[in-house]
Amino acid sequence: MSDSTPMQRKMVERQLRARGIQDERVLAAMEHVPRHAFVPPSLSEFAYDDAPLPLASGQTISQPYIVALMAQAASLQRSDRVLEIGTGSGYAAAVLAELADRVDTVERLSELADKARETLQSQGYGRVRVHTGDGTLGLPDAAPFDAIVAAAAGPDVPAAWREQLAIGGRIVMPVGGRRGGQRLVRITRVGRDEYDEEDLGGVAFVPLVGAQGWAANPYAGDGGKPDADGARSAQSAAPPRVSPKRAAFAPHADMPSDPEAEAIWEAAEALPDIDDALFAPLFDRFADKRVVLLGEASHGTSEFYRARAAITRRLIEAHGFDIVAVEADWPDAAAIDRYVRHRPAAKREVSPFRRFPTWMWRNTEVEAFIEWLHAYNGVLEPGERAGFYGLDLYSMSASIAAVLAYLDRTDPEAAGVARERYGCLMPWQKDPRVYARAVASQGFRQCEDAVLRQLRDLLDKRLDYAREDGDSFLDATQNARLVAAAERYYRTLYQGPAQSWNLRDTHMFETLARLLEARGPQSRAVVWAHNSHIGDASATEMGRVRDEINIGQLCRERYGHEAALVGFGTYAGTVGAADDWDGPMRLMRVRPARPDSYEHMMHRTGQTRFLLDLRPGVHDDLRVLLNAPRLERYIGVIYRPDTELYSHYAEATLAEQYDAYVWFDVTAAVTPLPVEAREGMPETYPFAV
Repeated sequence: MSDSTPMQRKMVERQLRARGIQDERVLAAMEHVPRHAFVPPSLSEFAYDDAPLPLASGQTISQPYIVALMAQAASLQRSDRVLEIGTGSGYAAAVLAELADRVDTVERLSELADKARETLQSQGYGRVRVHTGDGTLGLPDAAPFDAIVAAAAGPDVPAAWREQLAIGGRIVMPVGGRRGGQRLVRITRVGRDEYDEEDLGGVAFVPLVGAQGWAANPYAGDGGKPDADGARSAQSAAPPRVSPKRAAFAPHADMPSDPEAEAIWEAAEALPDIDDALFAPLFDRFADKRVVLLGEASHGTSEFYRARAAITRRLIEAHGFDIVAVEADWPDAAAIDRYVRHRPAAKREVSPFRRFPTWMWRNTEVEAFIEWLHAYNGVLEPGERAGFYGLDLYSMSASIAAVLAYLDRTDPEAAGVARERYGCLMPWQKDPRVYARAVASQGFRQCEDAVLRQLRDLLDKRLDYAREDGDSFLDATQNARLVAAAERYYRTLYQGPAQSWNLRDTHMFETLARLLEARGPQSRAVVWAHNSHIGDASATEMGRVRDEINIGQLCRERYGHEAALVGFGTYAGTVGAADDWDGPMRLMRVRPARPDSYEHMMHRTGQTRFLLDLRPGVHDDLRVLLNAPRLERYIGVIYRPDTELYSHYAEATLAEQYDAYVWFDVTAAVTPLPVEAREGMPETYPFAV
């Protein structure tokens, strides 16, 4: 045993407490046990990363969060007797020894058992008893146990463990498929033959091998029934797997030969559940980028939001990303930013995202991410906290109000001048589209000069204003820029869609670039926006036919290989969308993708979810296949199934459009939050629900 190090303390605060581990005894144990002593020396620098690490014989040491989660779920008392299954490195056994009176641990691989015994002894945990054998049979000579904790996933809870569990005792273990679909469960023995079961969420573990677990044969199927001696057999209704990863490609019955789908299948990397610990680390390949842009094929799909949240958490926690920039209006996102960075709320701050389309950011999926970011930032110094920023320009009215509020506080004389200048836009600020029509008809003077003069005045005084509060000045100047950009956007609305689109995406890109500049040369950003914004427009009908540009294209031009563009797609399911602009959100069924689309190609692989790495040099044969232009589906906040071909499909070249593509075959709609605040909620709470 040893005193904790700064890295151990940071691990506890950032990875455990911030993610909901609340048992103070567990947190103290995790801080006390030196994880670096239990990992291979070559990996010691990664000992306190939030990730599993490899051991000998193809085994792993679980990520710290999982060890803490299972220890907390076991609800251990100092007098408890604990059986651990799957000793591995011995790290989890040491943590359990900090919490209980006696710990027995069983490892089937003698090489690991011997090494773990040696490490535990050297670290002062010699009272932990390490046994070599079949852990699925438990340890009957030492029973009963107050808790049994397993670090390997079985098809079911072994009967031997149930029998060796004391009344009131708990079993904590992953249950599910040999290579996926696993859930962490807690079984509590409440009577002689009575057990309660709780589902604690998705996980990913090595298989539990033994007489009452999986067969040792790594090619055995996930199905099968126990043989007479209890071993799991490969004989089952499910066909045996031909590789340790997944079943062989089998085309649909009506498509006896499908080389396109098979080529995609060969390159596809199967993804676990979004909630599994191994999902987000698959995107570490982009951890060295300055900007990672994460798309979505619709503005109302739960899987897209949840996947982006998981990837972003990983990039922030493990790789130091500090900017989350989203396709949302700056003032609304600024209210969220003040919350997640623990800054004071603005005077008379209202709950954000109350304008159409409210569900796009006001949903439970975004709320969960915001709450995580608030907790994560809470243990950091102010300058280290990750921010949440809006890139879009629709909020002219809110931005004018924000500029005036800032000047009222810092420079009342300048505020009076600003009111006069913005007076040109006042009649139109609630509905700027009316301003666009007025200018187009030449019946009203343009406000361009006035709003640009106001922006220049703010920038001319940047040194004086920034001395008071750099964050507040950044907010005010960005709002002034937004007013100027919005004025141009609405003024060009009737001059052609390409002009207004390009102005909007240029504004979003320039906002992103200013954020990176403002936060310093080491800053890095994750962008959440629609595929139509983050996929390179020059590889689509947008750029080739309509002369449109977007954030993805501009990021590639500015940042080159330091930008990663990740698209998302789906075949069918449900989506949250409206029938028309300003309409209410409806739960709509997404039509199966057209046969001549990329989405249909992905669907024909038969895979539920996967990742395609489209970067040059990774799967060049696949890139050739995907370089043939096809239709790609884009669903925004409006969905019109009856005119889907004309309303939602456009031609694209997928391999040039994205650096990677994430596929979810069937998806579900987001869960919207109510717009009205619930009684009793504090005004500073971002969504007030």
